[in-house]
Amino acid sequence: MTEQIAALVVTYHTGPRLIECLYALKSDPALSEIIIADNGNPPDLRIWLDAFIAGADGKAKLIRLDNPGFGAAVNRAASETDAGLLLVINPDCVIRRGSAQQLAEALEGAATPAIAGGRIFGVDGKEQRGARRNTLTLAAALGLSRWTLEAEPSPSGPVDVGAISGAFFLIRRADFQALGGFDEGYFLHVEDVDLCRRAIEAGGMVIYQPLAGALHYTSTSDVSSATVQSHKARSLARYFRKFAKGPIERAVVELSVPFIALALRFRR
Repeated sequence: MTEQIAALVVTYHTGPRLIECLYALKSDPALSEIIIADNGNPPDLRIWLDAFIAGADGKAKLIRLDNPGFGAAVNRAASETDAGLLLVINPDCVIRRGSAQQLAEALEGAATPAIAGGRIFGVDGKEQRGARRNTLTLAAALGLSRWTLEAEPSPSGPVDVGAISGAFFLIRRADFQALGGFDEGYFLHVEDVDLCRRAIEAGGMVIYQPLAGALHYTSTSDVSSATVQSHKARSLARYFRKFAKGPIERAVVELSVPFIALALRFRR
Protein backbone atom coordinates (compact mmCIF):
# COMPACT_ATOMS: atom_id res chain seq x y z
CA MET A 1 0.00 0.00 0.00
CA THR A 2 1.54 3.28 -1.09
CA GLU A 3 -1.34 5.75 -0.89
CA GLN A 4 -1.77 7.72 2.31
CA ILE A 5 -4.94 7.24 4.33
CA ALA A 6 -6.59 10.07 6.26
CA ALA A 7 -9.17 9.23 8.93
CA LEU A 8 -12.16 11.60 9.08
CA VAL A 9 -13.99 11.78 12.42
CA VAL A 10 -17.10 13.88 13.03
CA THR A 11 -17.96 14.35 16.70
CA TYR A 12 -21.01 15.86 18.37
CA HIS A 13 -21.34 15.46 22.16
CA THR A 14 -19.78 12.04 21.77
CA GLY A 15 -18.45 11.57 25.29
CA PRO A 16 -15.41 9.56 26.42
CA ARG A 17 -15.68 6.96 23.62
CA LEU A 18 -14.17 9.59 21.33
CA ILE A 19 -10.93 9.30 23.29
CA GLU A 20 -10.73 5.56 22.60
CA CYS A 21 -11.52 6.15 18.93
CA LEU A 22 -8.80 8.73 18.43
CA TYR A 23 -6.05 6.85 20.28
CA ALA A 24 -6.77 3.74 18.21
CA LEU A 25 -6.51 5.77 15.01
CA LYS A 26 -3.34 7.53 16.16
CA SER A 27 -1.63 4.21 16.84
CA ASP A 28 -2.50 2.64 13.48
CA PRO A 29 0.61 2.81 11.25
CA ALA A 30 -1.49 2.71 8.07
CA LEU A 31 -3.05 6.09 8.82
CA SER A 32 -1.12 9.18 7.81
CA GLU A 33 -3.38 11.72 9.52
CA ILE A 34 -6.59 12.28 11.43
CA ILE A 35 -8.99 15.11 10.59
CA ILE A 36 -11.45 15.79 13.42
CA ALA A 37 -14.58 17.82 12.72
CA ASP A 38 -15.94 19.11 16.03
CA ASN A 39 -19.65 19.71 15.41
CA GLY A 40 -20.19 20.55 19.07
CA ASN A 41 -18.83 19.20 22.34
CA PRO A 42 -18.86 20.29 26.00
CA PRO A 43 -15.96 22.47 27.23
CA ASP A 44 -14.03 19.65 28.93
CA LEU A 45 -13.94 17.55 25.75
CA ARG A 46 -13.00 20.57 23.66
CA ILE A 47 -10.03 21.14 25.98
CA TRP A 48 -9.06 17.47 25.66
CA LEU A 49 -9.26 17.68 21.86
CA ASP A 50 -6.93 20.69 21.82
CA ALA A 51 -4.44 18.75 23.96
CA PHE A 52 -4.74 15.69 21.72
CA ILE A 53 -3.95 17.76 18.63
CA ALA A 54 -0.98 19.38 20.36
CA GLY A 55 0.44 15.97 21.26
CA ALA A 56 -0.18 14.27 17.93
CA ASP A 57 3.11 15.36 16.33
CA GLY A 58 1.34 16.89 13.34
CA LYS A 59 -0.65 13.72 12.60
CA ALA A 60 -4.00 15.24 13.66
CA LYS A 61 -5.93 18.35 12.69
CA LEU A 62 -9.03 19.86 14.29
CA ILE A 63 -11.71 21.95 12.61
CA ARG A 64 -14.60 23.41 14.58
CA LEU A 65 -17.97 23.75 12.86
CA ASP A 66 -21.43 25.02 13.74
CA ASN A 67 -23.00 21.56 13.35
CA PRO A 68 -23.94 21.61 9.64
CA GLY A 69 -24.84 17.91 9.81
CA PHE A 70 -22.83 14.71 9.55
CA GLY A 71 -22.37 14.60 5.77
CA ALA A 72 -21.50 18.26 5.47
CA ALA A 73 -18.91 17.91 8.24
CA VAL A 74 -17.32 14.88 6.51
CA ASN A 75 -17.15 16.87 3.27
CA ARG A 76 -15.41 19.71 5.08
CA ALA A 77 -12.97 17.33 6.76
CA ALA A 78 -12.20 15.67 3.40
CA SER A 79 -11.27 19.06 1.95
CA GLU A 80 -8.57 19.44 4.62
CA THR A 81 -6.39 16.56 3.37
CA ASP A 82 -4.48 15.55 0.25
CA ALA A 83 -4.42 11.86 1.18
CA GLY A 84 -5.42 9.51 -1.63
CA LEU A 85 -7.72 7.45 0.59
CA LEU A 86 -10.34 8.61 3.09
CA LEU A 87 -11.40 6.52 6.09
CA VAL A 88 -14.72 7.74 7.45
CA ILE A 89 -15.24 6.45 10.99
CA ASN A 90 -17.73 7.28 13.72
CA PRO A 91 -16.40 8.82 16.94
CA ASP A 92 -17.75 5.87 18.95
CA CYS A 93 -15.92 3.29 16.80
CA VAL A 94 -12.59 1.79 17.81
CA ILE A 95 -10.75 0.46 14.77
CA ARG A 96 -9.09 -2.95 14.92
CA ARG A 97 -5.40 -2.63 14.09
CA GLY A 98 -4.66 -3.41 10.45
CA SER A 99 -8.23 -2.80 9.28
CA ALA A 100 -7.47 0.36 7.30
CA GLN A 101 -4.97 -1.55 5.20
CA GLN A 102 -7.43 -4.41 4.67
CA LEU A 103 -10.04 -1.96 3.40
CA ALA A 104 -7.45 -0.41 1.09
CA GLU A 105 -6.60 -3.85 -0.30
CA ALA A 106 -10.29 -4.51 -0.95
CA LEU A 107 -10.39 -1.39 -3.14
CA GLU A 108 -7.47 -2.50 -5.29
CA GLY A 109 -8.70 -3.22 -8.80
CA ALA A 110 -12.30 -2.29 -7.95
CA ALA A 111 -14.33 -0.41 -10.55
CA THR A 112 -14.55 3.28 -9.78
CA PRO A 113 -16.15 4.86 -7.90
CA ALA A 114 -15.66 2.24 -5.19
CA ILE A 115 -16.49 2.13 -1.48
CA ALA A 116 -15.30 -0.52 0.99
CA GLY A 117 -16.91 -1.02 4.39
CA GLY A 118 -15.83 -3.29 7.21
CA ARG A 119 -17.42 -5.45 9.88
CA ILE A 120 -18.90 -3.44 12.75
CA PHE A 121 -19.40 -5.32 16.01
CA GLY A 122 -20.58 -4.56 19.53
CA VAL A 123 -18.97 -5.22 22.89
CA ASP A 124 -20.49 -8.72 22.70
CA GLY A 125 -18.48 -9.40 19.54
CA LYS A 126 -21.60 -9.85 17.41
CA GLU A 127 -21.96 -8.14 14.04
CA GLN A 128 -24.20 -5.11 14.31
CA ARG A 129 -27.00 -4.21 11.99
CA GLY A 130 -26.21 -2.24 8.85
CA ALA A 131 -22.57 -2.97 8.07
CA ARG A 132 -23.70 -4.88 4.94
CA ARG A 133 -27.00 -4.24 3.21
CA ASN A 134 -29.01 -4.73 0.07
CA THR A 135 -30.02 -1.70 -1.99
CA LEU A 136 -32.62 0.24 -0.03
CA THR A 137 -36.18 -0.08 -1.36
CA LEU A 138 -39.53 1.22 -0.16
CA ALA A 139 -40.52 -2.28 0.91
CA ALA A 140 -37.41 -2.54 3.08
CA ALA A 141 -37.99 0.89 4.65
CA LEU A 142 -41.54 -0.18 5.54
CA GLY A 143 -40.26 -3.42 7.07
CA LEU A 144 -41.75 -5.60 4.34
CA SER A 145 -38.49 -7.02 2.97
CA ARG A 146 -34.95 -7.63 4.15
CA TRP A 147 -32.50 -4.80 3.89
CA THR A 148 -29.67 -5.49 6.32
CA LEU A 149 -27.68 -8.73 6.03
CA GLU A 150 -26.17 -9.35 9.46
CA ALA A 151 -28.32 -12.48 9.86
CA GLU A 152 -26.72 -14.01 6.75
CA PRO A 153 -23.55 -16.14 7.12
CA SER A 154 -20.46 -13.97 7.16
CA PRO A 155 -18.43 -14.15 3.95
CA SER A 156 -14.80 -15.25 4.15
CA GLY A 157 -13.55 -12.31 2.13
CA PRO A 158 -14.65 -9.17 0.26
CA VAL A 159 -18.07 -9.33 -1.45
CA ASP A 160 -20.18 -6.88 -3.45
CA VAL A 161 -23.20 -5.47 -1.59
CA GLY A 162 -25.83 -2.81 -2.14
CA ALA A 163 -24.65 -0.57 0.70
CA ILE A 164 -22.36 -0.41 3.73
CA SER A 165 -22.46 1.71 6.87
CA GLY A 166 -21.22 5.28 7.04
CA ALA A 167 -19.85 4.46 10.49
CA PHE A 168 -16.77 2.75 9.04
CA PHE A 169 -15.73 2.81 5.38
CA LEU A 170 -12.91 3.69 3.00
CA ILE A 171 -13.13 5.52 -0.32
CA ARG A 172 -10.59 6.96 -2.74
CA ARG A 173 -10.50 10.73 -2.40
CA ALA A 174 -10.79 11.06 -6.18
CA ASP A 175 -13.95 8.92 -6.13
CA PHE A 176 -15.41 10.89 -3.23
CA GLN A 177 -14.80 14.10 -5.15
CA ALA A 178 -16.21 12.65 -8.39
CA LEU A 179 -19.42 11.74 -6.56
CA GLY A 180 -19.62 15.22 -5.06
CA GLY A 181 -19.10 13.89 -1.55
CA PHE A 182 -22.04 13.35 0.74
CA ASP A 183 -25.33 14.98 -0.21
CA GLU A 184 -25.57 17.78 2.34
CA GLY A 185 -29.35 17.80 2.06
CA TYR A 186 -29.29 15.00 4.63
CA PHE A 187 -28.61 16.24 8.15
CA LEU A 188 -28.24 12.84 9.80
CA HIS A 189 -28.72 9.26 8.54
CA VAL A 190 -29.14 7.78 5.04
CA GLU A 191 -26.39 9.94 3.50
CA ASP A 192 -24.23 6.80 3.46
CA VAL A 193 -26.89 4.77 1.63
CA ASP A 194 -27.29 7.63 -0.84
CA LEU A 195 -23.53 7.71 -1.51
CA CYS A 196 -23.44 3.94 -2.08
CA ARG A 197 -26.35 4.06 -4.50
CA ARG A 198 -24.77 6.89 -6.48
CA ALA A 199 -21.50 4.97 -6.67
CA ILE A 200 -23.24 1.89 -8.08
CA GLU A 201 -25.35 3.92 -10.52
CA ALA A 202 -22.14 5.59 -11.72
CA GLY A 203 -20.75 2.16 -12.70
CA GLY A 204 -18.77 1.56 -9.52
CA MET A 205 -19.15 -0.91 -6.69
CA VAL A 206 -19.69 -1.21 -2.95
CA ILE A 207 -17.65 -3.84 -1.13
CA TYR A 208 -18.05 -5.44 2.28
CA GLN A 209 -14.70 -6.54 3.72
CA PRO A 210 -15.35 -8.78 6.78
CA LEU A 211 -11.64 -8.98 7.64
CA ALA A 212 -11.61 -5.26 8.54
CA GLY A 213 -13.37 -4.45 11.77
CA ALA A 214 -14.29 -1.83 14.33
CA LEU A 215 -15.89 -2.00 17.76
CA HIS A 216 -18.97 0.23 17.74
CA TYR A 217 -20.40 1.36 21.07
CA THR A 218 -23.48 3.03 19.46
CA SER A 219 -25.71 5.81 20.75
CA THR A 220 -23.03 7.69 22.67
CA SER A 221 -24.02 11.19 21.49
CA ASP A 222 -26.13 13.25 23.88
CA VAL A 223 -29.13 13.33 21.55
CA SER A 224 -32.61 11.98 22.27
CA SER A 225 -33.82 8.91 20.38
CA ALA A 226 -36.89 10.85 19.27
CA THR A 227 -34.66 13.45 17.60
CA VAL A 228 -32.62 10.75 15.88
CA GLN A 229 -35.77 9.00 14.61
CA SER A 230 -37.11 12.29 13.31
CA HIS A 231 -33.92 12.93 11.33
CA LYS A 232 -33.99 9.37 10.01
CA ALA A 233 -37.59 9.68 8.80
CA ARG A 234 -36.85 12.94 6.98
CA SER A 235 -33.71 11.47 5.44
CA LEU A 236 -35.55 8.38 4.18
CA ALA A 237 -38.19 10.60 2.60
CA ARG A 238 -35.49 12.63 0.87
CA TYR A 239 -33.78 9.46 -0.38
CA PHE A 240 -36.89 7.97 -1.97
CA ARG A 241 -37.98 11.25 -3.51
CA LYS A 242 -34.49 11.73 -4.93
CA PHE A 243 -34.22 8.31 -6.56
CA ALA A 244 -37.85 7.88 -7.68
CA LYS A 245 -38.09 7.38 -11.41
CA GLY A 246 -41.19 8.53 -13.25
CA PRO A 247 -44.52 9.98 -12.04
CA ILE A 248 -45.97 6.67 -10.83
CA GLU A 249 -43.01 5.87 -8.59
CA ARG A 250 -42.97 9.42 -7.27
CA ALA A 251 -46.68 9.15 -6.40
CA VAL A 252 -46.07 5.86 -4.58
CA VAL A 253 -43.26 7.49 -2.62
CA GLU A 254 -45.48 10.37 -1.50
CA LEU A 255 -48.17 7.91 -0.37
CA SER A 256 -45.58 5.85 1.51
CA VAL A 257 -43.67 8.62 3.31
CA PRO A 258 -46.09 8.89 6.29
CA PHE A 259 -45.89 5.13 6.83
CA ILE A 260 -42.06 5.15 6.83
CA ALA A 261 -42.02 7.30 9.97
CA LEU A 262 -44.61 4.99 11.55
CA ALA A 263 -42.56 1.89 10.69
CA LEU A 264 -39.48 3.43 12.32
CA ARG A 265 -41.36 3.84 15.60
CA PHE A 266 -42.03 0.11 15.81
CA ARG A 267 -38.63 -1.06 14.61
CA ARG A 268 -35.84 -2.08 16.97
